[in-house]
Amino acid sequence: MTVAKQDVRLLAERARAASRVLANVTTGQKDEALRSMARHLRAAAPDILSASAEDVAAARGAGKNAAFLDRLLLDAPRLEAMARAVESLAGLKDPVGEVTESWSRPNGLQVRKVRLPLGVVLMIYEARPNVTSDAAALCLKSGNAALLRGGSEAARTNQAIARALSRGLGEAGLPEHAIQQVPAGERESLLELLKLEGLIDLCIPRGGEGLIRFVAENARIPVVKHYQGVCHVYAHAAADLEMASRITLNAKASRPGVCNAAECLLVDRAIAEQFLPEVGRKLVDQRVELRGCPTTVAVLTRAGVPVKPAAEEDYGREFLDLILAIRVVKDEDAALAHIARYGSEHTEAIVTQDEQVAARFTREVLASAVIWNASTRFNDGGELGLGAEIGISTSRLHAFGPMGLRELTSQKYVVHGQGQVR
Repeated sequence: MTVAKQDVRLLAERARAASRVLANVTTGQKDEALRSMARHLRAAAPDILSASAEDVAAARGAGKNAAFLDRLLLDAPRLEAMARAVESLAGLKDPVGEVTESWSRPNGLQVRKVRLPLGVVLMIYEARPNVTSDAAALCLKSGNAALLRGGSEAARTNQAIARALSRGLGEAGLPEHAIQQVPAGERESLLELLKLEGLIDLCIPRGGEGLIRFVAENARIPVVKHYQGVCHVYAHAAADLEMASRITLNAKASRPGVCNAAECLLVDRAIAEQFLPEVGRKLVDQRVELRGCPTTVAVLTRAGVPVKPAAEEDYGREFLDLILAIRVVKDEDAALAHIARYGSEHTEAIVTQDEQVAARFTREVLASAVIWNASTRFNDGGELGLGAEIGISTSRLHAFGPMGLRELTSQKYVVHGQGQVR
């Protein structure tokens, strides 16, 4: 075993020991630790922002695009938002110990289902340093120890954040090893982590297709995938066009580098001539590059809106940039067929005033969130009232959609008898 493998095994062993402590601390202790972690994030702001500036400068020097740099960047408002997100979990209900069901058997046995922590959660992610604090705080509140392996592009920032969080834990009297940052960059050490059955209970990878595939193919521990966000907005024939335009603009241009941003606009043929020029001009004003089907190209060219012909591979592609694929579809049947073929089961939205069409869309579309008359950007733990999220699961086993506190627990049966035997 190499030194790197020995090091990561030691991290996992420490996390396992810490998880046994966390599983039995009170809600009050966890909430005080969260408040302490938020205080230490704020106190460490100069170090964290300096580290972020170094990471962003290195990424810019490596030629990374604007959307990537936006995901990487931490400034004072974003850091404050991270601290507030950590604090907000102290106000949420503790899932550990919750009785979700109870019943009596004819023989007198009393049966309950009770929530308990998963144990040790390994988070593997790229580019977004806010994931470090979100994942750590969610794991703590749900009684889990966290191993956090961020990407090398944010290594300085992630280490600075993790140091602050660990200091907060220590000040609150909880094990500092409950939150550990795993050094990035060593492929062999990552492979070792993925083999640590008995020490790590769940792996959650968040990032590009290559990372997710690598983790899924090499893990011996359970994996919940947080895969691509190939999200669509479908402007139906009965859409309010001003609403559809506003939703499309927000879904694509508000933060193009995130997984719940729209990557494709589907437009019903009945409204294409009227709607496409209007929404196209607004998107171009926001520096969005449009790539359209032949009908889209014809309509927008007549209207004087810049557009490029879409290649087949543009449909089903996660651009994570100011690029939008557009296709005109015959009707809702064609829209549903397109989404079934090209979607990634992340987020799909329809804009329509026809309740029957909306009901069919929400029933038939397979995605972790199906949204009617609102932006895809609302598929987010905070926006849906879950508090911070550890990510958006595109797996359907264990969790589907934003993973908040409850999704970081399992359940056990607690059976109370009075001497019954079988």
